[in-house]
Amino acid sequence: MNSLHHPTSAPLPASTQVLVVGGGPVGQTLAVALRVRGVDATVVDQRSGPADTSRAAVIHARTLEVLTDLGVNDELLRLGLIAPRFTVRDRDRTLLSVDFGGLPSTHPYTLMIPQDVTEHVLTERLHQLGGQVHYGHQVVDVKQLADHVVVTMADGQTIRSAYVVGTDGMHSTVRTQAGIAFPGTAYAVSFVLADVHLDWDLPTDETQLFFDSAGLLVVAPLPGGRHRIVAPLDPAPEDPTPDDIQAVLDARGPQRTPARVRDVVWGSRFHVHHRLADHYHSGRLVLAGDAAHVHSPAGGQGMNTGIQDAVALAPHLSALVEDDTRQGELDAYEAERRPVAARVLTMTDRLTRLATMRSRPLQKVRNAGLRVLDRIPAVRQAVAMNLAELSTDPNRSPAHP
Repeated sequence: MNSLHHPTSAPLPASTQVLVVGGGPVGQTLAVALRVRGVDATVVDQRSGPADTSRAAVIHARTLEVLTDLGVNDELLRLGLIAPRFTVRDRDRTLLSVDFGGLPSTHPYTLMIPQDVTEHVLTERLHQLGGQVHYGHQVVDVKQLADHVVVTMADGQTIRSAYVVGTDGMHSTVRTQAGIAFPGTAYAVSFVLADVHLDWDLPTDETQLFFDSAGLLVVAPLPGGRHRIVAPLDPAPEDPTPDDIQAVLDARGPQRTPARVRDVVWGSRFHVHHRLADHYHSGRLVLAGDAAHVHSPAGGQGMNTGIQDAVALAPHLSALVEDDTRQGELDAYEAERRPVAARVLTMTDRLTRLATMRSRPLQKVRNAGLRVLDRIPAVRQAVAMNLAELSTDPNRSPAHP
């Protein structure tokens, strides 16, 4: 990737039309979408600088479609790796193969790209539009007044804004200050995540999901010859070593031609939550992304759903900035996006419970059922539509983009 030339960090403005709290992919997408519409959007983030790790690693067809008008797709496609197929296996045996080539989309594939690269592409586009992410600014207070919001940072600085959007993750300060409930639970199992260099004989442009009696294993390709490994472990190591990942691959991966881990580029441990905000807005405070919904990483839906939130929210906020009396705009945003998140939560919960079941007899029934479903083209297409998030578009038929 070309080196990034960030502008010198400017001081926080005293006021802005929309303040976006959280400078990850969702917050930056929203800021870009607003600035494309001529709205003054300011982004703050409590991190000291841009992300340098790749938590999310896939962009689906629907997300690429909604990003089309923001001027970032060419660069994302240049830097990413196109993966046209998703396969579920029991060690060496294929249970279900999902081909994205038949999707009714201009992007009939998944794009594998690390989250930090996605953020960098969005950052450069934001800079082109005259914006930036103001790092090192932690929001500690959000006060709604009659016609504006006053946001206070940890260092005492304040910003006056017409509207504030929380894209600040599961522990969202904006959501807490808005008093919006975030009900849900955490899964008991912990997960290990690692980006590795790997030697194996399976396709290098295909995401593999292994359902083995020892447990779930995901192996997904990334640019630069790397692979993303995700697996539930109890307990999962905080800093996984090559030996840790090798043990998981040996226990759950291919047997005839075993994979060999050369090195771990980056790794971590995480726990999965399943939560959905009761509302997506309260007065002049709005939520998007993980601040509004968190769920299992099954299917790679999290960042994608959040980016789609941001693109959907932008025209509603733009209309409000132009005419502050159009308060129904935020209700319309919630009515459009909250049901989508609810469906994604249901789907990812089912996938997670299906993948992490412990009963050997039930595992055998699951695997046999998947082999039967693999023989039904309509089922394979429906799975592809759901994973690509195309089924959440009410205006799309299964056969035509």
